[in-house]
Amino acid sequence: MNVLRSLKHRPFALLWSGQTISRLGDSLYRIALAWWVLEKTGSAVAMGTVLVLSQIPLLIFVLIGGVVVDRFPRIRIMFISDVLSGLVITFVAVFSWLDILELWHIYAASIIFGFVEAFFFPAYQAVIPQLTPKDMLTSANSLNGLSQRMTGIIGPAIGAALVASGGTSLTFGLDALSFFISALFVFPLLRGNALETQSVKPVDETARSPKSVRETLKQGVDDIRQGFTVIMAIPWIWITILIFGFVNMSEASPRAVAMPFFIKNDLGADVNLLGIFGTVFSIGFVIGAIVLGQFKRLRRRGVMAYATTLTQGVLLLFFALKFPVPVLIGSMFIYGFSFSVFGMIWNNTLQEMVPHELLGRVYSIDALGSFVLMPIGFVIAGWATDLIGAPTVFLIGGSATILLALLGLSHPAIRNLD
Repeated sequence: MNVLRSLKHRPFALLWSGQTISRLGDSLYRIALAWWVLEKTGSAVAMGTVLVLSQIPLLIFVLIGGVVVDRFPRIRIMFISDVLSGLVITFVAVFSWLDILELWHIYAASIIFGFVEAFFFPAYQAVIPQLTPKDMLTSANSLNGLSQRMTGIIGPAIGAALVASGGTSLTFGLDALSFFISALFVFPLLRGNALETQSVKPVDETARSPKSVRETLKQGVDDIRQGFTVIMAIPWIWITILIFGFVNMSEASPRAVAMPFFIKNDLGADVNLLGIFGTVFSIGFVIGAIVLGQFKRLRRRGVMAYATTLTQGVLLLFFALKFPVPVLIGSMFIYGFSFSVFGMIWNNTLQEMVPHELLGRVYSIDALGSFVLMPIGFVIAGWATDLIGAPTVFLIGGSATILLALLGLSHPAIRNLD
């Protein structure tokens, strides 16, 4: 299959394999964490706080992370990030096993994860086109999406089963192990000529080691300004980042915070349904990635991308109206498929339009702009879920998402992107 062709390139195959294992661990952790907070506190505000504390360090440091990954070895940053994340989760797993894990421990771990993600996210996104031959890039991006959702197919079900059988500490421990395994896969790429596939402008040694703190800060500001200049020159990019700053608040925040409470309080179900929703979402994402991976080029990408966002808003209304569980499961499949379509289009357009040596900065600015309002969304979603219930939160979020998608489609730069 064309979608698998980038696995013939050994450096990408190593990177992809390690990240697939790490993401499997993450999918276990998310299920275990959501249900642990629900059972421990019964508070949607507490759930929102966990998510806020992981987002704030990301937002604070992501621009710095973008500069760092454009000036220092990206693989080395990823290796250090995997090791540090593995150590943090090891402590969480041990505390859970000893039955001394408290909410503030989770808060502290979330802060560290947010800090690490500020460097790991732009490094990983920028290293893919650097590591992969150009004619394999569509395949690599498809497989990148597949690695997120293939693991998501089995991860939520396994995580739910472990939690249901009292295995929270084991679930956390498996996530820690996955980080260390990922680091082992990345380790061979630290040496040799693994990153010579795509030419990247070398870093000037004087820029790498400036003579003063003032020069360092000035160079960092100049690097960030360069990233903003590239973004503002391309309407498709800056408009989408701006709109999705609000979309992620209206769509992602209710789904992340309110869903466990909706399942328990409104559907009368348990953690297994949360696992099923996650699995079906991932199946839809995987099928979307496989289908799109067969195409060397997509057409009418702007309209297609925003149509998927419109679809997601409509699907949130299904939860607001408390449709039957089989219908909600089917809607999660469509949800996953639509996420796959948008993710593929967004990554491909950035990699086509932005010079490789600036990708780290652009991805970090993208993350900042897209996620800057999410902490507010998490707080509002948590407060509103406790006050007015999850269905109403889904109703408000879905309606806002639909309006934002229509706003994006009203701009010619979006509609005319082929």
